[in-house]
Amino acid sequence: MIVLALSGCSLNKKAMTNLEIIKSTYEGKTSEENGKNLAEYAAADISWTEAKGFPYAGTYIGLESITKNVFSRLGSEWIDYKFTPEDYVANEDRVAAFGTYTGTYKKTNKLFAARVAHIWKLKDGKIISFEQFVDSQTVNDAMK
Repeated sequence: MIVLALSGCSLNKKAMTNLEIIKSTYEGKTSEENGKNLAEYAAADISWTEAKGFPYAGTYIGLESITKNVFSRLGSEWIDYKFTPEDYVANEDRVAAFGTYTGTYKKTNKLFAARVAHIWKLKDGKIISFEQFVDSQTVNDAMK
């Protein structure tokens, strides 16, 4: 007789809800953990739109392009740049996250805070798009 213990097996792993997936990209213990969660749940052709007027404005396709054009720049040009989520709204394949960006621009040593909303779309447990809405003026002022 063979007995299999499946308690730690991925077969018993409960699928995450869309809200839980998005929360995992913000609420990890470190930004590295958040990044790993984003990479795990991002569709290969994820579309990522930074708001018009924002310093990194544009639409980037694929995690490599997003990392190069957004995350690498945020990590190298800012001190303690972060998004602090305050609330979420989830409806079927969409999740909205509301909160505040903060950080200090390295070249000017100016601190900023900006209100922001992120709209995420998911399909079959994968993130297919992200769109940012932000008060870009406070970010741009910190860079001057």
